[in-house]
Amino acid sequence: MAGTASIAYQNTSTSPDWLNKGDNAWQMTSATFVGLQSMPGLVILYGSIVKKKWAVNSAFMALYAFAAVWLCWVIWAYNMSFGDRLLPFWGKARPALVQSFLVARSELPATASVHYHDGSLEVHMLRPFYPAATMVYFQCMFASITIVILAGSLLGRMNIKAWMAFVPLWITFSYTVCAFSLWGGGFLFMWGVIDYSGGYVIHLSSGIAGITAAYWVGPRSAADKERFPPNNILLVLAGAGLLWLGWSGFNGGAPYSANIDSSMAVLNTHICASTSLLIWTLLDVFFFGKPSVIGAVQGMITSLVCITPGAGLVQCWAAVVMGILSGSIPWYTMMVLHKKWSFMQRIDDTLGVFHTHAVAGFLGGATTGLFAEPTLCSLFLSIPDSGGAVYGGDGGSQFGKQIAGAVFVIAWNVVITSIICILISIVLPLRMADEQLLIGDDAVHGEEAYAIWADGELSDITHYDESTHNGVAVGVTQNI
Repeated sequence: MAGTASIAYQNTSTSPDWLNKGDNAWQMTSATFVGLQSMPGLVILYGSIVKKKWAVNSAFMALYAFAAVWLCWVIWAYNMSFGDRLLPFWGKARPALVQSFLVARSELPATASVHYHDGSLEVHMLRPFYPAATMVYFQCMFASITIVILAGSLLGRMNIKAWMAFVPLWITFSYTVCAFSLWGGGFLFMWGVIDYSGGYVIHLSSGIAGITAAYWVGPRSAADKERFPPNNILLVLAGAGLLWLGWSGFNGGAPYSANIDSSMAVLNTHICASTSLLIWTLLDVFFFGKPSVIGAVQGMITSLVCITPGAGLVQCWAAVVMGILSGSIPWYTMMVLHKKWSFMQRIDDTLGVFHTHAVAGFLGGATTGLFAEPTLCSLFLSIPDSGGAVYGGDGGSQFGKQIAGAVFVIAWNVVITSIICILISIVLPLRMADEQLLIGDDAVHGEEAYAIWADGELSDITHYDESTHNGVAVGVTQNI
């Protein structure tokens, strides 16, 4: 047995010629950065930005989704997104549970060898210099954060059992379609629609699906809609900080190697984020008289979403322009237009995911069609003559392609998310019972976020003995 193992080792090096250890290390690091954005990033942010009685439920929705996507991904969803073509917008479902580690670079899976066809022209995307296992890991983190973002529209009222059913269905029938269409060699990629790191696949999808699901689930209780203060703003900032820094891997890992586009993506990400945060804060000061921490976080998120479709494909000056736009247009849709549009008023999007992700994602995709720099595009896509309208790219057709790609993503998510919600509602109620809506975490999970005496949602503070002047409620023991 020992001799056999020795021979096998001599014949199959653990570092084959095609393996780039630097690229592999960067890709796995980037994937971990993206994973940290969800767990603990959005788990902390969701658990802190909601009313105290929903802290546990909101954090758990994110935690469950992060775990559930893993099994869906490796059993069927990865190859539906990046495998062999079944339909022009969908790959064939099959497991990714058996990995071939020591293969020649020419034998890497279809995820690494997508072709672009332009008449008789065939152009190969650059294949990554690392095992398929790294790709499965990286792309799973993208799938996970998409459904976690979507959860932000549904906090504070969705039946947790309905959510548990929703996650695998949505990943299977919505996410995989958008991922294959734009990244895995589907018809939008073939046509030349650019989505560098998920502005459409992740953010536009989650924003549109989130507000669609919010329509079907219904609103929070009247009391929660009227007053829904964050329970811990400092922890909101901690979660937001993990999002911001984690975006270095989110956009930096998109080229599948540590190259020029990767460096540009990381730099542009932070330039755009800083610009947008400042613009949103200035607008808050100008119109409301004071800066808002929550507003600053929203401005940060909209910029990170906006820069994502073209992070490694635009020059730094364009990142500043995109930051100005992402700090002002979503601010207007959230703070002004939403309050005037009666249709939007009827839909309870808890964290405004439509504005921070759908609006910002669409804006980022459209501006990529304007500002994508041809040289950077050629490094990333290997498609001749691709580039934004400001560079004279094919008469501005790239901008039109970006709009058309967004329309497909929007339409697909509205239809599929609606079908999923309707089917689930036949078996399970989408919305919590009124009693659970009144009580919150203690009724749904039997747990509360903070064990603070006399401060729970069920604490009886009506029987107060003022004569004692010691803050002791009658009938309550002080076993703390």
